[in-house]
Order: sequence, then structure tokens, then C-alpha cells
Amino acid sequence: MKKIEAIIRRSKFEEVKKALHEIDIDFFSYTECYGVGNEKKKKGVFRGSSDTDFIQRLELSIVVRDMNLRKTVDCLLKNAYTGEVGDGKIFVWNIDESYRIRTGESGDDSMYNKD
Repeated sequence: MKKIEAIIRRSKFEEVKKALHEIDIDFFSYTECYGVGNEKKKKGVFRGSSDTDFIQRLELSIVVRDMNLRKTVDCLLKNAYTGEVGDGKIFVWNIDESYRIRTGESGDDSMYNKD
């Protein structure tokens, strides 16, 4: 199993979510995140500081079976792309164990995408 962490533009979220559902990746989580990078940033107010530069993004966390890794990464690359600086990053980690709390299933059996 692999964990994919993708930092994407907020404006691309609905497109990415729809595309993930189309390839049967129906379970993932996301959080709002802030970062700095090479993109030109607008100054704004963040935690009371008006001179902080930041970029608002979403961080998607997706755990997939090994056989679904390539299609998931390809989907993210295609649908989060704008061609401009600041499109984001994708990181992939190995997952040694997973468990479904409700049933106690472990490993591949605990994953939602059974294909």
C-alpha cells in the first residue's frame, strides 16, 4: 500500500475530486494548508500578522493499494495541472499496515478500493 500526499491549488479541488471518483478512488481526506514557494505571493493577514506571505493550498491524503498507485498519481498530475508556478507537489510513502476499525480487517482487505 502507498500513501499519496498531494498539495494542490484550491481552485483545482473539485476537478481533482471528480477525476479521482471517476477512477474509483472514493476515499481520501483533505485539509487546508499554507506554505511558501517560488510562486509570487500576495501579502495577507495570517494569525494576526499582516506582512506574512503565504499560499493557500489543499493537502490531499490518499492511501491506495499498490496496483492503484500509478493511475492515482497520473490522475493528480493531469487534473491538478495549470502549467503555472505553484501547481503543487505529490509525495508517495510506503504504508506497512492498515486496519479498518469497524471490521478489524487489515492490509489490502482494509482498503475501500477493492479492484
